[in-house]
Amino acid sequence: MLTDMRTAIRSAMPPDAIERISYGMPAFEYEGMLVWYAGFSKHCSLFPSAAVIDTFKKELNDLTTSKGTVQFQVGKPLPITLVRKIVKKRVAQMTGKKRKQRN
Repeated sequence: MLTDMRTAIRSAMPPDAIERISYGMPAFEYEGMLVWYAGFSKHCSLFPSAAVIDTFKKELNDLTTSKGTVQFQVGKPLPITLVRKIVKKRVAQMTGKKRKQRN
């Protein structure tokens, strides 16, 4: 499941995004830290930011969420398309922030 999560995240990232470990979890960085993900005994989590999760409230309705986390239950199919959409939104959010700071 984590391999599928990583593949989905990577496919939505700019090609020069960097993979690293941050806060003890795998993460992606591009003009700042973008998303983290991690595996647990009964779920794996994606940590994209509270604002991004808020954007996808309706689509995340059947999943467990908290302020900055989306949980995907082990044994259920990972919604790859949704993961990509969340990551793309996070990339757009961060790159937009950087542009505003430069102006």
